[in-house]
Amino acid sequence: MGEGDDRIELAETFGEAARSLQAEGDVNATLTKLVHLAVETLEACEHAGISLFRRRQITSGPRTDDVPATLDDLQTEVGQGPCLDAIKEQETFCTGRLSQEGRWPDFSRRAHDETGVESVLSLRLFVEEDTMGALNLYSKQVEAFGEDDVAVGAVFAAHGAVAMAGARNEGNLQHAFNSRVIIEQAKGKLAGEAGVSVDEAFELLRSHARNNNVKIDAMAHAVVERDLELPAPSRAATDS
Repeated sequence: MGEGDDRIELAETFGEAARSLQAEGDVNATLTKLVHLAVETLEACEHAGISLFRRRQITSGPRTDDVPATLDDLQTEVGQGPCLDAIKEQETFCTGRLSQEGRWPDFSRRAHDETGVESVLSLRLFVEEDTMGALNLYSKQVEAFGEDDVAVGAVFAAHGAVAMAGARNEGNLQHAFNSRVIIEQAKGKLAGEAGVSVDEAFELLRSHARNNNVKIDAMAHAVVERDLELPAPSRAATDS
């Protein structure tokens, strides 16, 4: 097969991967599918996992098996490793002889001894300047990953980053929608109980939220779910 045929086959693989990832129902399912596709697509890749970066801490996300989690835990324990560097330094890190790697001395030998992994490719998951984690690919072969593997891995990392960013945006939108629903419910309940208009009920809700230093959706939730009773405004205030 010639180089042109290889590129066509690779393009078809990415097209199928993109459609497959798009079909997943949530971000966890998408990332789980992604790490398995990475192992299926990259001949040398034997293990793959997502490391999540939250509140300046690294936690293991979806993975093909226990090896990525073991290596995540070890990097967290010793405070060094390719995944940590990919996230902190916002670069791609690749090593082909982990047992002899000098960049992460406290991590490298233990990682090799505990898992047998020799080759590691860590690519950060980011949108613009926002780093959300890393895609980590592993092999027990020496010098397993070449330039083509780095390029393919970068495409998978991009898919993962977009999925994570989209889920986060959807979560923010869903939270805003849920807040609006609960506020509307609270307004209706207060209006009926206090005998005031919906607008006056909203002002009552907002005033009590401000006076108690809580968010208005939290106050609305208390009114709807816990039957919190707010003192009705004076008639003079509502008539003015």
